[in-house]
Amino acid sequence: MSKGLAIMTSGGDSAGMNPAVKCCVEYARKQGYIPYLVYDGLRGLIDDHIVEATRELTSGILHRGGTVLRSSRSKRFFELQYRQQAYDNLQRRGIGQLIVIGGDGSFNALNQFYNDFQVPFAGIPATIDNDIPGTDYCLGVDTALNMIRQSVDSIRDTATSFSRAFVIEVMGRHCGYLAMVSALSSGAEVCIIPELPYDLDSIGARLIEEKKNGRTYVLAIVAEGTRMSEHFTRWLSDSMQMDARLTVLGHVQRGGSPTVHDRIMAYKFSVAAVDSLRSGNTNAIMTFRDGTFGSVPIETVTSSKYRIDSDLLKLCEPLSR
Repeated sequence: MSKGLAIMTSGGDSAGMNPAVKCCVEYARKQGYIPYLVYDGLRGLIDDHIVEATRELTSGILHRGGTVLRSSRSKRFFELQYRQQAYDNLQRRGIGQLIVIGGDGSFNALNQFYNDFQVPFAGIPATIDNDIPGTDYCLGVDTALNMIRQSVDSIRDTATSFSRAFVIEVMGRHCGYLAMVSALSSGAEVCIIPELPYDLDSIGARLIEEKKNGRTYVLAIVAEGTRMSEHFTRWLSDSMQMDARLTVLGHVQRGGSPTVHDRIMAYKFSVAAVDSLRSGNTNAIMTFRDGTFGSVPIETVTSSKYRIDSDLLKLCEPLSR
């Protein structure tokens, strides 16, 4: 077995990636591997941005958001000649295994790489969308939720001061997880997500009744995947006769120092990834289900559709009607 093990981050960045990089390097070294770092994601594999991981390179990164290894999306990686180039770069250094910290797109890319050249890899789920099938949690989610919570709490101060309605759009691609948890944890009056049908007439009737009973402000959390933020803001202003404002949180949700939860999860995912490769798994994705760490084959991820916890959906149903 080759002793070279390369660690890379790919796709959208998320807090927790840096702690995972640090832990992968340190734990792999203890297991007898020679750890390497791949900078610039898939592009770095092709362009040979690969260096041996020294202690200096991974020192002082635990508290940093984003990824010090940087990331990229590479169209060239879809062409065999460039994957061959990436493989040759690994071969020259004696790197026979990979750990990729990212989302399903990154896992699919590495799976194609495995099919071409039989380079085993382990995947660590890291995306604030929390939409990877097979795992209940992905790195970066807790930090993103805390960034949203801080923003929503600040917006509420203005909402109460001026008796306004605020619509807050959060990220999540086509998954409403961030919006749901943020709405529940912030006490929002409305939550609109792709996974639940919403009834504007019912929402309006409910809010008007609450306004009669003393409500002076409204907070609504809308998932970006619904494409409803601007329309709902206008509707809220017209139906409630309130000054309604839209705040799009955008990429601030990706940043921030990783929370304690994300740091610990990063360590546990990283240990699982290294152990998975040591045990002979070739293309496994690390998972956290029902409080237990495990792994699933990449085929399980690619052939399944992510589904939000039904209990969470039930909690949010009253906010959508």
